Amino acid sequence: MTIKVGDKLPEATFGVMKDGKPGGMTVAELTAGKKVALIAVPGAFTPTCSARHLPGYTEKAAEFRLKGIDTIACVSVNDVFVMNAWGKDQKVGDDVVMLADGNGAFAKAIGLEMDGSKFGMGSRSQRYSMIVEDGVVKQLNVEKPGEFDVSSADYMMGKL
Repeated sequence: MTIKVGDKLPEATFGVMKDGKPGGMTVAELTAGKKVALIAVPGAFTPTCSARHLPGYTEKAAEFRLKGIDTIACVSVNDVFVMNAWGKDQKVGDDVVMLADGNGAFAKAIGLEMDGSKFGMGSRSQRYSMIVEDGVVKQLNVEKPGEFDVSSADYMMGKL
């Protein structure tokens, strides 16, 4: 069953880099008392994700903060080392928290996993954006396969 507006995010632990070492961040740690813009991409270093999706949020980070967003986070079914390297490559700095859902457990738990086997990618996350307030989904924008529109920074900014 796919998560929907009004649902609480399931508890999960993401991989993150802390002081140069792999560590964890729970959904509760990410969202407790905060308004979070959470985006998901099918894969780090993939064309649309690297050229358009993540850069839009990095470029508009200050505007998101002015609209009341405390944290922008990007999750992908990649390991923590890949997400860290991608964040450095994309120069996200402190503007975007890079979250590794290495085994796809979070994507599966919220019902937004996809089968990327025909592209040699295995099980991945669908592309989406959501606003989460204190762990509760307030807005959810799931892309149709192969599209990039409703998960973009511009689209989300227009909905805030």
